[in-house]
Amino acid sequence: MRGKLGKPANLEKWITKFTPLTAGEITFSVTFEWDESIGVPGAFIIKNRHHSQFYLKTVTLEDVPGHGRVHFVCNSWVYPTHRYKYDRVFFSNKTYLPCQMPVPLRKYREEELVNLRGDGKGCLKEWDRVYDYDFYNDLAMPDRGHDFHRPVLGGSLDCPYPRRGRTGRKPHKKDSRTESRLFLLSLKIYVPRDEQFSLVKFSDFVAYALKSLFQVLIPEVAALCDKTINEFDSFQDVLDLYEGGIRLPNDATLKKIRDCVPWEMIRELVRNDGERLMKFPMPAVIKEDKSAWRTDEEFARETLAGVNPVIISRLQEFPPASKLDPEVYGNQKSTITKEHIERNMDGFTVEDALKHNKLFILNHHDALMPYLARINSTTTKTYATRTLFFLQEDDTLKPLAIELSLPHPQGDSHGAVSKVFTPAEDGVGSSIWQLAKAYAAVNDSGYHQLVSHWLNTHAVIEPFIIAANRQLSVVHPIYKLLHPHFRDTMNINALARQTLINAGGVLELTVFPGKYALEMSSAIYRNWVFTEQALPVDLIKR
Repeated sequence: MRGKLGKPANLEKWITKFTPLTAGEITFSVTFEWDESIGVPGAFIIKNRHHSQFYLKTVTLEDVPGHGRVHFVCNSWVYPTHRYKYDRVFFSNKTYLPCQMPVPLRKYREEELVNLRGDGKGCLKEWDRVYDYDFYNDLAMPDRGHDFHRPVLGGSLDCPYPRRGRTGRKPHKKDSRTESRLFLLSLKIYVPRDEQFSLVKFSDFVAYALKSLFQVLIPEVAALCDKTINEFDSFQDVLDLYEGGIRLPNDATLKKIRDCVPWEMIRELVRNDGERLMKFPMPAVIKEDKSAWRTDEEFARETLAGVNPVIISRLQEFPPASKLDPEVYGNQKSTITKEHIERNMDGFTVEDALKHNKLFILNHHDALMPYLARINSTTTKTYATRTLFFLQEDDTLKPLAIELSLPHPQGDSHGAVSKVFTPAEDGVGSSIWQLAKAYAAVNDSGYHQLVSHWLNTHAVIEPFIIAANRQLSVVHPIYKLLHPHFRDTMNINALARQTLINAGGVLELTVFPGKYALEMSSAIYRNWVFTEQALPVDLIKR
């Protein structure tokens, strides 16, 4: 059974020209011929017979007899009718479980979900509204050689991964398992149009900021680091980013950038006072004391209050054990002893400290060890780290020991080769302790970018977004609750696949696992459990 349709009404005096970045909204009035027999409208069908798409925000019916005002929240792009094989339907701003949906509207609800699921065929275009699943098979660049090959993530026991949105692009000519890629700087990767950034946000965030600034500034950044482009020569090189800034090109070029970049943060960074500098705001931790970051207190504080506070956990056994398979990785048990740490534990023994919940660990050992030999075979060199902290009477943490581990030179099955470092204030020992803290911080910041942020915040959410749109009608109460939290995620993830997490992309260039980054995140995802992600379970687990 379908609901009865009223007589169609046409929009007159359509505005055919307006700037694509118009900040305001345009309101149109349409007069309907009322048919009392259809009752209170629960949905409407709209057909765009113009040659351009438009964004429909809301529709409000005024003076509905016996009811008053009926409001429809649409927030959707409507393309010309020839782009669709079905009618665009919008439901009134009411909430229904499937069993509660008025019978005349149920068929429309079911058909809308079928349309959103698609048929799994063909290359999807910007006007398609299809939410479908695919593997991460679009990261590799087979035409650029062996170094740019990457495994398909998802769909296998070897490389499990959350699903991404399907684009339907053809397989790569040199590797049928890999989906062909767009031109590197192309930003037209498919996501359903309603999942894309707004016109203003898209222009600000992507087109102008990335294309204009990065192309111009890369040579200047290279010049800042002299001939060692991939590293800083000294701490002063880092401080110069905040104290001196990056000298930009000539005034004419700078004016061109400033005029075309509406992104307010970029305008703030590119100074307009006559000095041709790009000056970054000074981090608060070094604003008063440039050596403040070196203290043990600050190292511990940033572990708990920095970018990645979701890994630190209460130590439950000593010495720390490993969950890696001993048949494959040998003995991976920690070599930290009581003698290493008890002298800095304010009179506590290890047993008493464990009993009173005084010991905590930042443990990146198991996540890194399976990939460490491969990572260290590249130009990147690092260790797998375990860091122990002691909870003091003032409720602050202090580091007790840092264990740096490498794979055994005779192979993984021979276990780890580890060395433990403890706090030192003077001489060579102090410098070595600073270096140990640096390796622990590198582990933590890299894990944050790759796992805590990309995998656990972005990637794992995308299949939920797809599933919600495929299975839940827009009038479902759960959909209405979830939808605001999903905003922009599919678009951000799609752009990430294009320029950030792809082979040779920004993430591989900046985090220590390099070309093994996404493969390593797949291994970590193998232990991901949905019910352990929310509070209070996450805190209880740790």
